[in-house]
This record gives sequence, structure tokens and C-alpha cells, in this order.
Amino acid sequence: MLKITDLELLVGSVAHLAAINASFQPGTLTTILGRTGAGKTTLMRAIAGLIAPDRGQILLDGTGWTRLPPWKRPVAMVTQQFINYPHLNVRDNVAFPLVRAGVAKADAAARAEAALARVGLAAMVDRRPSALSGGQQQRVAIARALVKKAPVLLLDEPFVNLDYNLREAFRKDLVDLLAVETGTVVLYASTDPREALQMGDQIVLLADGRIVQSGSPRDVFANPASLTAASVVNDPPINPIPFHQNGVADFGALGQQAITLPSGAYTLGLRASDIRAGGPHQARVTLTEVTGSETLTHLSLNGLDLVMQEKSVVLRSPGDVVGVHLDLHKGLVFGADGQRAGV
Repeated sequence: MLKITDLELLVGSVAHLAAINASFQPGTLTTILGRTGAGKTTLMRAIAGLIAPDRGQILLDGTGWTRLPPWKRPVAMVTQQFINYPHLNVRDNVAFPLVRAGVAKADAAARAEAALARVGLAAMVDRRPSALSGGQQQRVAIARALVKKAPVLLLDEPFVNLDYNLREAFRKDLVDLLAVETGTVVLYASTDPREALQMGDQIVLLADGRIVQSGSPRDVFANPASLTAASVVNDPPINPIPFHQNGVADFGALGQQAITLPSGAYTLGLRASDIRAGGPHQARVTLTEVTGSETLTHLSLNGLDLVMQEKSVVLRSPGDVVGVHLDLHKGLVFGADGQRAGV
């Protein structure tokens, strides 16, 4: 088990990691989800020993890593960049960490070829990295990480620089590859909620260097504990609709009722998929984004900026007026402190 306790890292007066406490089990793929700058890469670099935290502990099976240099930590890491040795062929790139660890060259080469076959590159073992596509180069990096058989595998947004179709294909391949790594703690950093929710056995949400929630992907998505967690785990981000409860629920011009709550200020978090075209509320289009087979329509409604998600390509122009229906009964209610209310 990889255990992190009270991990903190300051850059000047800014906390890049703050009070990080987490445990990760072998044989489990944990996705670390957060926006850019949330602290995902910083956390992985701290685990790998590439940066030193100001306080806290990192332990593997009870053994502390705090004073252990990176080259002595049993960690394999794949980063966003395509990092391979240009002067070595693909086989020797993958065999390199084994040779450096003292494995005989013939044995290291055989193990490298087996790892390359697992990632679909058996026919390319004699090529140089420069002769490979970006996706193939990243497969080489993954094979080199797997061949080490390290007890901790860190994957820092490994597919972010690949196009959409390649990312989709590689995600499935990677999950299949990692399914047999039952003795390995696997951490996968992502900014993409869909990717994190689909791939992970467990999920950890990071924001501003802090863990804001963790658990099973299904539970975290269905029951975000705070408005911050809801914003991180939803893509597009959840729509915040402020309202005031004073005896009777008041959603202003939206004319809906809320759950029973004490008087006070609240925010209703409404997912973009819970706004539908064809309703009674007249909203003005401010922007339309087509992403694959989906459309994100940005709307202005009674002073609120909202995003509507549709499972089809719908072309609208700024200034167009569209009638919308808001499924407010599906919304999540958060108190003035940002924590979940009414649950």
C-alpha cells in the first residue's frame, strides 16, 4: 500500500500541496482528477522524489520514502511528453532501465520485446523513436514503465498530446494492460472528468492543492460533497444557480420549488445535461461549441450564465433565442459555505 500523510509543499507563500492524506492499494487504478494547476503533477513528482515536500510522509508498505532519492524509489513514471532516447532503437529504449539495474542484456532485450508486444509494437523493435508516430512513441514509454515491474506506476496525463481518436483507443488498451498488474499501485492524472470516471477503480478530486473528495467514481459523481467537487467532476462544469430560501423556496424568475431547507443563501448546481431545448424559458445564445457529436450552447437567462449540453450537433448563432427547460429537481443544493445541503 502507498500511503501519504500530511503532505505539504509551498512555493513562496502559495500552497501547491496542502494536507494531502491518501492511501492507494495495489491492483487498483486510481485516477487523480483536477483542473490545470490543481496539483496533480506536483503530487506525482513528490511521490517520485523529483521534488521535496516541506512536510509529510510518503510510505510504501510502511517504509518511508522521505529521504530516499528518486533513483532509489521503486517507481515507474510516464509523463505528457514523448520521452525516449533518440540514439537507441525501440527495443533498447524499453530495455534501458533493466540494463541499468544490472539485468543481463539478452534477458533485458527479451523482456523488452515481450513488453512491446503487449503494447502492440512487436514489429517495430528495431526502429528509432524518430520513425514512430506520437502515439507509438508514447506506447514505447508505457512499455518501458511496465517492464520495470515497479510497485508504483505514475501516469501523468500520458495521452493529453494525442488526438481524440487515439486517446479513446489508448485508454481502453491501457485499462486492459493494467488489469493484470495486480501487485502495482497505479495513479493516473487527468483533467478530463469523463476519462477519470471511466478508467478509475477509485477517484481522487484535487483543487488548489487539496483533496476535496475521494471514493468510487460512481459515488463521487452522483454525490459531490461540495460545489468545488461538483465543478471538478463535471464536464462541462456544473451550472451554479444562486437562490435564497426564506420559508418558501425562491428560484426567482425560474419559478421552481426546492427541497425543504432552513432559511439562507444557497446555490443549486445544475448539470449541463439537465438543461433541455424546447422549454418555456427564453434564453439568449452567447456561444456555441461543437465537440465531436455533442453541442455545448452557452446561454444567458435572466442574468444567469448557463451551459446546455445536447447529444447532437446543433448550430446556433450568438443572439439567437431558444426556449429551454431546466430540470431543477435534478439539481444539487449547496450551502453558503459551498458544502452539500439537504442530504
